[in-house]
Amino acid sequence: MAVGFTPKHVEDFPLNDLTQQQFLALANETAAKLSWKVGYISDDGLIAYTDNGMLSWNAEIKIKIEDGISNIQSTSTGNEMMDWGKNKKNIAKFISCFEELKPTLTKEQLDSKYQELKEQLVSQEEDILKLPPATTAEQIKNFFSIFKPTQGFFITPILIDLNILVFILMTISGVNILMPDNESLLNWGANFRPITLEGQWWRLLTNCFLHVGIFHLLLNMYALLYIGVLLEPLLGRTRFISAYLLTGITASITSLWWHDLTISAGASGAIFGMYGVFLAMLTTNLIEKTARKPLLTSIAVFVGYNLIYGLKGGIDNAAHIGGLLGGLIIGYAFIPSLKKPGEDKLKFGTIGLLTILILVSSFVVYKKMPNNIGTYDAKMKEFVSIESKALEVYNMPQNTPRGKILYGIKDRGIYYWNQNINLIESFDDLELPLEIRTRNKLLKEYCELRIKSYELLYKGVSEETNQYEAQIEDYNKQIEAKIKELGGGR
Repeated sequence: MAVGFTPKHVEDFPLNDLTQQQFLALANETAAKLSWKVGYISDDGLIAYTDNGMLSWNAEIKIKIEDGISNIQSTSTGNEMMDWGKNKKNIAKFISCFEELKPTLTKEQLDSKYQELKEQLVSQEEDILKLPPATTAEQIKNFFSIFKPTQGFFITPILIDLNILVFILMTISGVNILMPDNESLLNWGANFRPITLEGQWWRLLTNCFLHVGIFHLLLNMYALLYIGVLLEPLLGRTRFISAYLLTGITASITSLWWHDLTISAGASGAIFGMYGVFLAMLTTNLIEKTARKPLLTSIAVFVGYNLIYGLKGGIDNAAHIGGLLGGLIIGYAFIPSLKKPGEDKLKFGTIGLLTILILVSSFVVYKKMPNNIGTYDAKMKEFVSIESKALEVYNMPQNTPRGKILYGIKDRGIYYWNQNINLIESFDDLELPLEIRTRNKLLKEYCELRIKSYELLYKGVSEETNQYEAQIEDYNKQIEAKIKELGGGR
């Protein structure tokens, strides 16, 4: 059973008494009998793909012939972490079928079949099987090479390293490694509408490098590694990092627009954006036709599963969808410059135009987005300030003149409690969650009880009598009960 990033199994198989050309012809016949689609063939070998259906496990089979030995490699085309021995079975199946076919064809027949294949063979100059390593995935020789920038795999490890570094710094600072609290996430730059819209726009980007616990980090980094290996060699460094950052912003702005009170953190929005870019690539001829179907199936299943899983709650699906749509747009915009690799002006012009388009549109949405919760929080700070003024009467010294006490009760206390009631009534103009509207109703009842208590207190002081003390005490008990109902906050 192969385990790891892009599970695969490799075996060497001798040519024995066959020439390289005869072996190639027989290998091609074997692939056909197994119903594998040969997508690439040259004098040095071939690349074929299993076709077990869209929802089934599939693999890429690469056969490279050199020095009398054929190196056969079966690699999973999906994003699973283990293949449960399926790649090994693929190679065993190929060798078994090869051995069955071999006695049925003479060497002369194999020579003839090779001649028929000649027109399909890729030229020596364009033969990718001659380029070691043939794919970026093959450059990842061991666990530690995941974190080391190399040719064709440069930006992805840097992004992985940066995400891990931020998580380590958070942990060192005392943030819980399994489940960080909301305050910690906000302190480190998480996206939260009331704060982000109060001028802290940089959270649209910083939240893309934060993670809600180590398991969240590991899952996202695996998904980033998988798409980075596939996509970065196609896009190149500049397009890849531009796409990652821009889709991260589209994901964040979508999350901000959709959620009132969700604290959002994680690289998944930007990662979904990169999957969106790759989906756009897979609908064009930039990727070899036979390889497109298994890759398209793998990416579509990954995206679909995660979007459906996100419906269960606790997952910011808005960021996923925003990143995915942003990635599709960016992917299609990149296609003209990818088809003309030497056109640097076209490449940088496209990146520049996309950057301006996404930043300007995000800025417009950011500015026009109502910040009802932020406005409410600001008014609640005003409420607390007014409340403290209304309660000043209780802090007056015992020898305070009666006239001053009466002034404090009526012209300051009752006046300020009415001010707070007016403030609470102004909240009706804001679109607030039901929980907050319910709390506002309790706050208004609290202020009304205070006013009734103050009115009796005023009467008692002005008439110099204690006859209202029982009623005042009853109101005070109701006030204490209301404070408990509000959560002890007043």
